[in-house]
Amino acid sequence: METITLNTGIKLPVVGSGTNTFGKIDHAYKGEINGDTTEILMAIDAGYRHFDTAISYRNESVLGKALQESDKDRSEFFITSKIPGESYSADDDAVKKGVEQSLQALDTDYIDLYLIHHPWDDLDQMLAMWRVLESYVDQGILKAIGVSNFNEKELSYIVENSRIKPAVNQVESHPGNWNDAIINYSLEQEVVPEAWGPLTRVSDQAKEELSKIGEKYNKTWAQVILRYQIERGVVVIPKSHNQNRQEQNLDIFDFKLSDEDKNRIGEQ
Repeated sequence: METITLNTGIKLPVVGSGTNTFGKIDHAYKGEINGDTTEILMAIDAGYRHFDTAISYRNESVLGKALQESDKDRSEFFITSKIPGESYSADDDAVKKGVEQSLQALDTDYIDLYLIHHPWDDLDQMLAMWRVLESYVDQGILKAIGVSNFNEKELSYIVENSRIKPAVNQVESHPGNWNDAIINYSLEQEVVPEAWGPLTRVSDQAKEELSKIGEKYNKTWAQVILRYQIERGVVVIPKSHNQNRQEQNLDIFDFKLSDEDKNRIGEQ
């Protein structure tokens, strides 16, 4: 697995697994938690070591359970979780409650990367939350901190006023909405961009064009998308409940896209 070095010096695997429908009845985002660790253990067997969850997903405990059930040491995994923004921003204690909630649910004494899940319309309040997260970095409980879904104005405010720069900005990015502007800005600020839902909302037309590109590399349209993202410095967290697709999503390190193909992909 290839890694990218965050501005903290920590190495982040460039491919991880999303989990927002794992451990839930009918694999529904709003489904009741059933504690099923099948998909996570399957992903671990396939070679995933980077997993992304959130308080809002309600399944941090399922990921924590899977890590305990695996035969791997905690140190082998890179775990990301996220604190809901505005709903945990009333005061410092509310932020601390969120962090402690995540630690307890994940059954771990540290989290590799912790993100503010969404921005809201109060920049100073977001900065206040950020400063509490910085204090957890000082204690070694959060190894790195970052943001999610932040635009240039919101990200720049944190960058300019923080003591610890955000390590990651997790944003939507896929064909039809590559989100180039905020990704390029994040890279300029040495904040690693990470794509959530990299294989979602892909039109049939785009799949057809990407499949044609993939033929010359003996890769699927999905593998072409993931390769395109990591070649431009974007970490990806695809999600699948299917073992074959989980394995395919990791099988993207044995080819490189031509400049011509990257231009074609960027037009999708």
